[in-house]
Amino acid sequence: MAPAMILLGEIGRPHGVRGLVRVRSFTAEPEDLTAYGPLSDATGTQRFVLEMLAPDLARIDGVNDRDQAARLTGTRLYVPREALPPPEDPDEFYLSDLEGLAAVTEAGEALGRVRSVEDHGAGAFLVLEGPPERLVPFTRAAVPAVDIAARRVTVVLPAEILVEPQPDEQGEAGAA
Repeated sequence: MAPAMILLGEIGRPHGVRGLVRVRSFTAEPEDLTAYGPLSDATGTQRFVLEMLAPDLARIDGVNDRDQAARLTGTRLYVPREALPPPEDPDEFYLSDLEGLAAVTEAGEALGRVRSVEDHGAGAFLVLEGPPERLVPFTRAAVPAVDIAARRVTVVLPAEILVEPQPDEQGEAGAA
């Protein structure tokens, strides 16, 4: 089984003509992007050695011109999960640690498994396997308990998720 990969950053647009790139770091301190060893793409096949020149600017070994840098725009940068230190507080965890956990209601009824944790800018949400597949906001109200040791999360489905699709005028199921 391939090691779990943790997203730490993303290569942005080129900066100048000598191959420098803007980078977006998802670490607490931007300069820590390179602190956990070599970075790679999601598959682990392409490796990147970065030299941070500023919190959002880097030089990548082997990238010497703007065209090379431009081809890397949007490349996400990962490290293996085991390269990261364990959380300091027992109540803390990495979002990737939630993947594969059982999702249950407060009454203990099964809702499925957490397939992934995604964040597109408005806050993280859990993708629960279906049927039906559900997207649950990762907030204290919707996910009041996370028990990594027991491998489960407690989910209180928001009312918007509980609404069943209503047939539209043509008799097909549509959005409520």
